[in-house]
Amino acid sequence: METELITAVGIFIIVYGLLIWDKLNRAVVSLLGASALLLTGVINQEEAIGGIDFNTIGLLVGMMSIVAVCQKTGMFQYLAIRSVKMVKGDPWKMLVSLSVVTAVLSALLDNVTTVLLIAPVTLLITDELKIDPYPFLASQILSSNIGGAATLIGDPPNIMIGSATGLTFMDFLINVGVIMPVVMVFTFVPLKLIYGREMRVSEEQKEKILRFKESEVLKEPVLLRKCLFVLTGVIIGFVLQKPLHLESATIAIAGATVLFLISGEEVHDVMERVEWTTIFFFIGLFIVVHALVEVGFISMLANEMLKLTDGNISTIVYLILWVSALASALIDNIPFVATMIPLIFNMSDSLGGSEAIVPIWWALSIGACLGGNGSIIGASANVIVAGFAARSGHPIGFFRFMKLAFPLMLLSIVISHIYIYLRYL
Repeated sequence: METELITAVGIFIIVYGLLIWDKLNRAVVSLLGASALLLTGVINQEEAIGGIDFNTIGLLVGMMSIVAVCQKTGMFQYLAIRSVKMVKGDPWKMLVSLSVVTAVLSALLDNVTTVLLIAPVTLLITDELKIDPYPFLASQILSSNIGGAATLIGDPPNIMIGSATGLTFMDFLINVGVIMPVVMVFTFVPLKLIYGREMRVSEEQKEKILRFKESEVLKEPVLLRKCLFVLTGVIIGFVLQKPLHLESATIAIAGATVLFLISGEEVHDVMERVEWTTIFFFIGLFIVVHALVEVGFISMLANEMLKLTDGNISTIVYLILWVSALASALIDNIPFVATMIPLIFNMSDSLGGSEAIVPIWWALSIGACLGGNGSIIGASANVIVAGFAARSGHPIGFFRFMKLAFPLMLLSIVISHIYIYLRYL
């Protein structure tokens, strides 16, 4: 058993190191780790499959499929352009309106998809205005992670936590979502102080923005109505998840299936647009982390944390919040959360059972999601926006972003710390 423990921990460290190095495809890295565990006999195939959280996989595939069809209608770009025109092309108000649209869509879809859709529109608008896109893109990165933190489906860490614990869409909205508007407001204040005075454009430039025809980005009106019908139904399903006794994956997959049926879209074409790299990354990662559970490493860590905190649940909540935030700023928050979930479960009985540890789950969710704002590599949405910016000739430097974002991330965690203390502890 000791050999298996050393092997499992060694493979885990190599996988983590390669993910941080970020030179190899994430899916390849996690699947190599899973394959190594199987080939060395640390776990068998049945145990590996048992470690995969198919609720998370199903929810991701379902929502990705729905969004892939909805993208064809141009509805998200329409919202972005409409929000810009509503503020008459004023740069600061544009920054706020685009950030709010990003946050809301990140909560209702997911933050990665949202920035894929909004960032190109932002670059087009700032190019027309001849202003630096950096404040807009930085604000959207921050907003995507803040909005994503608000709901079960907004950010992959929440999907994983919800699936593992049975916490529902409304649980996340009521417990995490309520503090996110406050975090947004406190994020805008420093941004206004730093960039507000720089954002000056002529009336002629504003007129260019007002001449944008948002109706032109809307395509296939019949498909648009069908997409809105299914999206509304899926969100209602998430809201009623607990009384309906349905898993989130069931709702998402059912919604995707209905949309396939009524839209007439070619299923093969839609499936090509699903992020299969992300899906297989999760599959490999679940197996790697499950191996740590099987060899007893996670229970050893849980015992050490209980000793360190004397089993005081308040101390553990704050420790999880801050460690999650700082770790997620420096490494991708998905593998971190995958490791923390079984660790928290291992401490459950010593802390009074599943009801007593609920605040720990909220601390993990808030810390991991908001911690992703701490650096350009902290979350998948950040990396995607940085890629768009680099291709458009406006690269976002690691240290330039961190100088702005890390203090704002710490401010958001301080606000969350106070919120958790007042509400739960």
